[in-house]
Amino acid sequence: MEPGEIINYGDDAGNGGNAGISELELHAVLNSREKLPFNEMKKTHIGFYPACFYQVHKLLSKTFANSFQYGKSMSSSNLMKGNLMKKILLSAVAAAAALSFSHAAVAGAVLDKVKKDGVVVCGVNTAAPGFSNADSQGKWTGLDVDYCRALAAAVLGDANKVKFVPLSSPQRFSALQAGEIDVLARNTTWNLTRDASLGAVFIGTIYYDGQGFLVPKKLGVKSVNELNGATICVQSGTSSEPSVADYFKAHNMKYKAVVFDTTEATQGAFLSGRCQVYTTDMSDLAGARTKAPNPDDYVILPEVISKEPLGPSVRRGDNEWFQICRWVLNALIEAEEYGITQDNVDQVKKTSTNPNVQRLVGSGEDMGKLLGLDKDWSYRIIKQVGNYGESFEKNLGPKTPLALPRGVNNQWTKGGILYAPPVR
Repeated sequence: MEPGEIINYGDDAGNGGNAGISELELHAVLNSREKLPFNEMKKTHIGFYPACFYQVHKLLSKTFANSFQYGKSMSSSNLMKGNLMKKILLSAVAAAAALSFSHAAVAGAVLDKVKKDGVVVCGVNTAAPGFSNADSQGKWTGLDVDYCRALAAAVLGDANKVKFVPLSSPQRFSALQAGEIDVLARNTTWNLTRDASLGAVFIGTIYYDGQGFLVPKKLGVKSVNELNGATICVQSGTSSEPSVADYFKAHNMKYKAVVFDTTEATQGAFLSGRCQVYTTDMSDLAGARTKAPNPDDYVILPEVISKEPLGPSVRRGDNEWFQICRWVLNALIEAEEYGITQDNVDQVKKTSTNPNVQRLVGSGEDMGKLLGLDKDWSYRIIKQVGNYGESFEKNLGPKTPLALPRGVNNQWTKGGILYAPPVR
């Protein structure tokens, strides 16, 4: 609901009654301020609000007996009199909101589009081994890729119903704002600027990272503090640009930035010797190192100079789609916490008596209806994609070329900081 929009006291089709209450007027009730007269309002039918405010009508009817009838306009004088009316209206609004939010979710525009098109359009990195990377046959793999596949499994029933759109750093938020993608899962740092000013909202953290530095061994550098005066390759439009500037300024050091628009160009320039140092997230550095003719010729310096919580994001304004995207990530994480894997999920579904597990595998309380999905939404995620730990191990873990440890990305029960709100 946008400020100034009107809630109609008519039926679900928007019929009946000339009276409406705008969000501005509801704020006025909360603050005991003067309200605009009702006869200046226009009727608007928006989502589930008419049904919600039918509950307001019923509560008000009990108090004022036959002072008005549903479907007929209410005079502003009747509704504006005294603090008693304000308190009653406020109580009724709160009660109606509680009643409406206890029912199933109403589908948002993005969910409707995804179901109509039969595909989730997912914006990913052009080349980020371990997160999103396409092979010579065009097959995409990575932690972010698995998230997109999990989203498709939950919403469309098939993890393969994903269209991957590779985006450079400068392109990613523009593509999201323009509606060219449904979700951005491109190892992107969640920070205040991006969350508050780019029309995007982050759904959570899929990987806790930090910015570091990759150098050739032959440079003989052991610490970032030895990089004064160095030429540093950095990608434009990333959080790495301001972070390296802040770090060097804070430590009274100088450097020369060599900037490129894409991951491939930045990594290629570093590996060809156009700059002495490459800076980005530590996980990206591990991926870049694997692309060198001899990875052992390069070393990642020990210092981590920033916090880089990486996570998917969606366009701001579609709360239903946001909730679905957020709880898909939470389900991936919580499935690992309870030991539910791609291999054992069917057996767990048949035998588990743990209500927390039953909700995740579709044999217990139906949580999908609150998201506008079916009961098996999270079961399909685990069955078709696996849990968070399985995705980490096959894309980033010790047995992959990146060979990254779980570290802080381990479950909170195992010494990490990975922690998902409960699916209950």
